[in-house]
Amino acid sequence: MDIKSKIREVSDWPIASVNFKDITTLLEDGETFRYVIDKMIEPFNDQKIDKIVVLDARGFLLGTPMAYNLGIGVCLVRKKGKLPYKTVEASYMKEYGPDTVTMHEDTVKPGEKVLIVDDLLATGGTLGAAIELVEKLGGDIIGVSLIIDLPFLGGSTQFAKYNLKYLVSYDSE
Repeated sequence: MDIKSKIREVSDWPIASVNFKDITTLLEDGETFRYVIDKMIEPFNDQKIDKIVVLDARGFLLGTPMAYNLGIGVCLVRKKGKLPYKTVEASYMKEYGPDTVTMHEDTVKPGEKVLIVDDLLATGGTLGAAIELVEKLGGDIIGVSLIIDLPFLGGSTQFAKYNLKYLVSYDSE
């Protein structure tokens, strides 16, 4: 299946010179959405996974059906101020400026096998913060599953040791 043909590219959004990869068009197509979910979990089918950690917000849409299919729980990584209970937090720089994400302090238990899921890896700021949070809580990261890698922005080279898997790659903006 040609996944790239289902991803809309929006020039100069959210800022000038960024060519945004919009997956809403992929999500709208039921057959493609099912295919993507199945392909994202496939490399990890032979591993024990206790929880899927999903990144705000598009990671929620991808990791939740994966967790449902596996019969396991979902742990949310959200922007600061969005979770109602005690949290741990990590700050980072992304393409558009600084940000902070949080997780509930009791969502990942020490020793749990965790798969991190998001839609896209660019510079790696958000993923790095999520990894920091999972490791702070004692989780064991067995992999990272994405739809899109943008290797020219350098994120994927930072996280190769985390069993990084993606479905499509773009070599330039």
